[in-house]
Order: sequence, then structure tokens, then C-alpha cells
Amino acid sequence: MTVAYLCLGSNVGDRAQTMAQALATLCRAGLTLRRSSSYYETPPWGPVPQGPYLNQVVEVDSPIGPKSLLALGLEVERMLGRDRPNEVRFGPRRIDIDILLFGDETVREEDLEIPHPRLMERAFALVPLTEIAPDIVVGGVRASEALAKLDQSGITRHEDSASHT
Repeated sequence: MTVAYLCLGSNVGDRAQTMAQALATLCRAGLTLRRSSSYYETPPWGPVPQGPYLNQVVEVDSPIGPKSLLALGLEVERMLGRDRPNEVRFGPRRIDIDILLFGDETVREEDLEIPHPRLMERAFALVPLTEIAPDIVVGGVRASEALAKLDQSGITRHEDSASHT
């Protein structure tokens, strides 16, 4: 088993329900949930007008490798209605599942980069990550130190936050 951190996000429909469905589906497929952050409402990124996101980071034990985990995440997104080929880059998402970290592995392939290449620039991922793993280090930098340098305005813990362990 390898400990992995996934970031789930949604800004279309019942965001919390969709994220809960995604996590349940990932666990039914063999991942074991270790910890999950609260839900955080975050401002959208990109040029397309859209509503705010809910984001959450989960720590899981993965019995599969990073490429298989990517394939599983893409399949769960598809099952929950994400249409990647026809969506606008940085546009609205019913569900988004990103692999942030996979053990201490580094992967640099055309369709997969781990650690996530923009993790340390994204407060919407670092806020929930540091909630559940405050001392985690990515590329020699403590995630909490990277987060302290980022604009966190507009990021709020969601009132209907999932219970986390």
C-alpha cells in the first residue's frame, strides 16, 4: 500500500454530494480512506464565469500504482458526469480528482506528474492538505510554509463540511 493524497473539487450541481459519491466510489474500488479534510469553498480559477468550488483533500492507502490510480480517478469522474473532451480548460467541473502526492514517488509523464506540478501554487489545495497533514514536505518545502506565501482570500471552511478523521 502507498499513501496518496487526492484533491477533490466540484462547482456544478450538489457539490458536496458529488464529492461524497466520488470518494465512496474510490473506496469501493479498493482505496482505503485514512483521513479527509473539511470541505472548503474556494473562488474559481480561469477566464470562464462560474460559481465557487468545494475542495477537499483526502489521504488514502492505495493498493495500485500511480498510473492505475489516475485511470481510476478519470473513470470515477466520467461515471459522475464529467465530460473532459468537451469541457473548457479551467471551466466549471461537476467533479475533479487530482493526485497531489503518491508516497515519495516522482512521476514525470505526458499525462501524469506527481507531485502535482502546481500544488505549491494553489491555496485551494494546500489549505485542505495542511489541515490533515500539517508537516508534509513537498520538494523539500513544507507545504504550510508555501501556503503562508499565497493569497488565501475567499477560501472558507464550508459549513456542511464532511466529518473527517
